[in-house]
Amino acid sequence: MRGMIGLKPVLNVLNNNRKQYRVRGTVQGVGFRPFIYKLAHDLGLTGWVLNDGEGVLIEIQGEQLEAFHAGLEYDAPALSRIDEIDISDLPFLKDEHTFIIKQSEHSGVFTDIAPDSAVCPDCLKEMRDLTDRRFGFAFINCTNCGPRYSLTHSLPYDRPQTSMAAFKMCKSCEDEYHDPTDRRFHAQPTCCLECGPRLSMSIGEMADHIRNGEILAIKGIGGFHLVCDAQNEKAILRLRARKNREAKPFAIMVPDCTAVSNFAHMSEAEKTLLESHERPIVLLKKKDTSSGLQLAKAIAPELNRIGVMLPYTPIHHLLLDQLAGTPLVMTSANPAGEPLVIGNEEAHERLDGIADAIVTHNRDILIRVDDSVVRHDMGTTTFLRRARGFTPTPIKLKDSTPPILALGAYLKNTICVTRKNQAYLSQHIGDLDNVATITFLEETVHHLCKVLQVQPELIVHDLHPDFASTRLAHEMGLETLAVQHHHAHIASVMAEHQIEGPVIGLALDGFGLGGHEESWGGELLKVDGLSCERIGHLKELAQPGGDKAALEPWRMGASVLHQLDRADEIKSRYPDRDTQTLRLMLDKKLNAPMSSSMGRLFDAACGLLGVCETSQYEGQAPMMLESLVSRIESDPYGWTIDKNILNLLPLLNSLSGLSAQSGANLFHGTLIFALSDWVERACQNHNIEKVALSGGCFLNEIITQGLIRKLQKVGITPYHNQQAPLSDAGLSLGQAWLGQQKLICGS
Repeated sequence: MRGMIGLKPVLNVLNNNRKQYRVRGTVQGVGFRPFIYKLAHDLGLTGWVLNDGEGVLIEIQGEQLEAFHAGLEYDAPALSRIDEIDISDLPFLKDEHTFIIKQSEHSGVFTDIAPDSAVCPDCLKEMRDLTDRRFGFAFINCTNCGPRYSLTHSLPYDRPQTSMAAFKMCKSCEDEYHDPTDRRFHAQPTCCLECGPRLSMSIGEMADHIRNGEILAIKGIGGFHLVCDAQNEKAILRLRARKNREAKPFAIMVPDCTAVSNFAHMSEAEKTLLESHERPIVLLKKKDTSSGLQLAKAIAPELNRIGVMLPYTPIHHLLLDQLAGTPLVMTSANPAGEPLVIGNEEAHERLDGIADAIVTHNRDILIRVDDSVVRHDMGTTTFLRRARGFTPTPIKLKDSTPPILALGAYLKNTICVTRKNQAYLSQHIGDLDNVATITFLEETVHHLCKVLQVQPELIVHDLHPDFASTRLAHEMGLETLAVQHHHAHIASVMAEHQIEGPVIGLALDGFGLGGHEESWGGELLKVDGLSCERIGHLKELAQPGGDKAALEPWRMGASVLHQLDRADEIKSRYPDRDTQTLRLMLDKKLNAPMSSSMGRLFDAACGLLGVCETSQYEGQAPMMLESLVSRIESDPYGWTIDKNILNLLPLLNSLSGLSAQSGANLFHGTLIFALSDWVERACQNHNIEKVALSGGCFLNEIITQGLIRKLQKVGITPYHNQQAPLSDAGLSLGQAWLGQQKLICGS
């Protein structure tokens, strides 16, 4: 998404003025130099433009400099992002008569590489034109679209630094590449049927496999997808069984927004997101009854939202054209819990037991980049996963410091690298519970630091000593900083909104190690840079079975009954469970650690309401509970606050006799009122009006929207993550920001 900062009006330009423009941001590989060339020629200006390590450098002179400046401000290429422009005066050159594009200069790199982008309308038109030399070409691209980050190993962004270096351009492509007036001028991945990559299977054969109910693994831009017919229930159930993904929702791909309207509600803002060049998966509310197009029930069972994306590669468009618009399941091609598959040999090794056929091509993917997942609410975009289309677009920070590397969390891991006042959040890496994902973490650290050409001076990691990211931090031989999990959550909000403390921070998630090795997850904090004070927390609940309680919500339901002195009801409520052992754990306090986690509170509500006694994936129970809400209700006696400890046991006590939907309505409504009361008191006690909200539980749209509205009504200004995910996937941004504070403060 293009933005521009730092432009100032150029007034009273004299005929004998010459200007130098230093343009920084995402201005390489996006058609910026051809744009400048054409603009200068149209205005009769002379001079030159080139790429270098800082971005784009322009020297220009003539009568129409004001018009040039306006064009630069308002008409820059769609994929560009101008962060800063420095303008200086130069002596007029009398003997200069043309405007040219000079050879790139390979100095120290401080520019940005563009993210991968969806194929543009011009390329699609050529691809579908029988008379065009790129008709039906599955790798068509130009300076306005196509892969960037996933095929680049270093900057400046030139063909030898990409995986297209292996493909020698034919005469026709080379002529286009060197023609400043052509759309493919210096389009580094440019190629055609004669000189470009090749698919291992024709589009027609791929379509036949789909029609026959088979599962395909198809190599794309940032990795392989597993693909099948979204209307074929049997094929989807087979995919679930093979991928060991019993219930977690799949995303689907449809040809256009007209198809979307058959099965999902879609606002104008959601339509804009779907059609954007980033092409994320957008979570849309399902329609109660579908018209025309019927999707399989197994795609997103027992949830009220479905993940939808539009085609973003030529292969997607060609396949959907061949299938006459049949909706497709498109899910990451990887065995459960492991990183996305990107290599051809790797695909055959890891996907042979999952896919019926594997479609490869001979253009290498240099870094794994999964699909981004977003939701639109309250006028803003919320990231659930920030990856393809957005990585490595930087987040601007208030301060400029030496480079910092932040290694993120254990779940939903990402890393963050800073360069001056820019924070580069990596693509989704995953849960660090297996060797393959830990290796991917190490690959991402190497690749991002190489692309940005930085050597970190400080490594920031989570406080937990047993995380793989913590071990990696200590193995790197540099200065390290350990940061408490929820402190980092709140810091991520302060970073992206450039908030100067102090703030009241409300961090709600499943788990983070506390300052004295406790299990935290429902925390009220006062944060001012490196200073973090725990000023309140949720009343702790026992977790019988430890980590097992996060996977089996019935255990948390039983824990609440025990804490309410209703332990005798446990056996009758959960007759098919080993309640005798669980009672022993609770009675003797054996393997039943206490936790202030909001995630476990949600699990307790689900366990008491019988919504989801056992979860098949992280967050399943709370997502199902949210999907049941029809109208929020509140119980004014559902909570108490004593010494800044929020006790929601009265609410949980009320839930046990309600139906699932009534309980969901009451739980969500009362929780909004309770959290608002808790935060308001803290703001009054500390004379602070700024509140930062972060943590995975804020992915619950009802809670987040309800709490924000209530706080705004009483004059409190709430902030939450918008450029980074609310979950642990945004944690590395907060860690990096705290690393900056350490370098600035020196302590």
